[in-house]
Amino acid sequence: MAVQVFRFDSPDRFVVGTVGEPGDRTFFLQAREDRRLASVVLEKEQVSVLAERVDAMLDEIVQRTEGQTEIPVVEDVSEEDLDPLEQPIVEEFRVGTLTLAWEGDTQRVVITAYAAGEPGTEDEEPPDDPEESTRDVFLVKLTAAEARSFARRAQAVVAAGRPPCPFCGLALEAEGHICPRANGYRRQG
Repeated sequence: MAVQVFRFDSPDRFVVGTVGEPGDRTFFLQAREDRRLASVVLEKEQVSVLAERVDAMLDEIVQRTEGQTEIPVVEDVSEEDLDPLEQPIVEEFRVGTLTLAWEGDTQRVVITAYAAGEPGTEDEEPPDDPEESTRDVFLVKLTAAEARSFARRAQAVVAAGRPPCPFCGLALEAEGHICPRANGYRRQG
């Protein structure tokens, strides 16, 4: 099967969303440009790390350019996208590797997701040019403002999962929770 590249150089929408109930959610990156719509599946941890790294990268660019680059320090909440994922949600592939870059000449954040490889190939370095990948690719270019908005929504989606236990901080399970701090174990003083 031929490698597919889902490329969105100027998406109308790029979001993280989920399908399912907390504790059993599937996380998606979804992009739409005109009539093209693509969705890829990734892990909750990948979403969390991606959101943190997008914000950190933008903060570093502001610092390095001493504010000369037009990057909002915080996302404009009037532009916040709270809509659900668009239908139909068709999984193009499961993400294995994510890369993040800054295109200085266009002032765009580039998020590239590569399909998970065969077992034993997870450590393969992604190519410099995504078009030369041996795995399917999902590539999105965002303005700094769009990237801030994406990161804010991604952080909110991750946080909207199962509530934490007030004693240990672990996520509460729907079928019950055995808390290591409240299960009768007492330290001897």
